[in-house]
Amino acid sequence: MRKNSVKNTRINGEVLKELSNIIRSEIKDPRINPMTSVVAVEVAPDLKTCKAYISVLGDEISQQDTIKGLKSAEGYIRRQLARNINLRNTPEITFILDQSIEYGVNMSKLIDEVTKKDRENGGI
Repeated sequence: MRKNSVKNTRINGEVLKELSNIIRSEIKDPRINPMTSVVAVEVAPDLKTCKAYISVLGDEISQQDTIKGLKSAEGYIRRQLARNINLRNTPEITFILDQSIEYGVNMSKLIDEVTKKDRENGGI
């Protein structure tokens, strides 16, 4: 099976949706920030492994605590995923901190500051 096959794309979407629901509504770990979202999921073609890219809105300590909390709850999350999605194998989940959203917000702020200075100086 090719990595970008239709079946694999569909599985990635289903796992992403279920993982988001499980993290948002079923995990009660206080280390996990309430502003946590699953950005992307890559399930291997053999359904053995899964990379989940997690974005956390907050400072770096909050981000690290959230990843630790998710790693400790991985068994529970995997069990819930197996109950909700009927797959031949339930993938082993690896949580990866994705800072692309935070990076984008910071870049947007910097661009806004530059355009504001240009307007004040009679530029644009």
